[in-house]
Amino acid sequence: MLKKKKTLQVEDEEPMDVNNETKEDAGVRLRETLENINTRAGIVGYILRGPTSASVDLKDTSKIIDYAVLSSSTLETSESLSSLFKLGKTCSVVLESKDMKVLCMTVNDHRLSVFMEKTVNHDPIYKKLA
Repeated sequence: MLKKKKTLQVEDEEPMDVNNETKEDAGVRLRETLENINTRAGIVGYILRGPTSASVDLKDTSKIIDYAVLSSSTLETSESLSSLFKLGKTCSVVLESKDMKVLCMTVNDHRLSVFMEKTVNHDPIYKKLA
């Protein structure tokens, strides 16, 4: 006999509502949300690129260039593939490797990549940022 597995997902914060906020306020709130996410276990760090500036918060600062190249390449490749196959706008991309994964997405005018260990569930992070 099969038993159904019950799962309970608890969200500890309200999702971002940027409809009534200015772009500057939304950017500040996004940074605050990222700082909160970055304190979680298994999160390696993030790169947030806006139209005029960028924020980088990585636990291993010796690999900033590697992570930046990975982030940029992943976002550009996803946009190219989406355009090539006429898929429409890409909401997010998750790239997994042997040991880690990266969640890449665009929020307003900001391009965002969150790096994490492979065992971390990226769905709650995506929901918090989307």
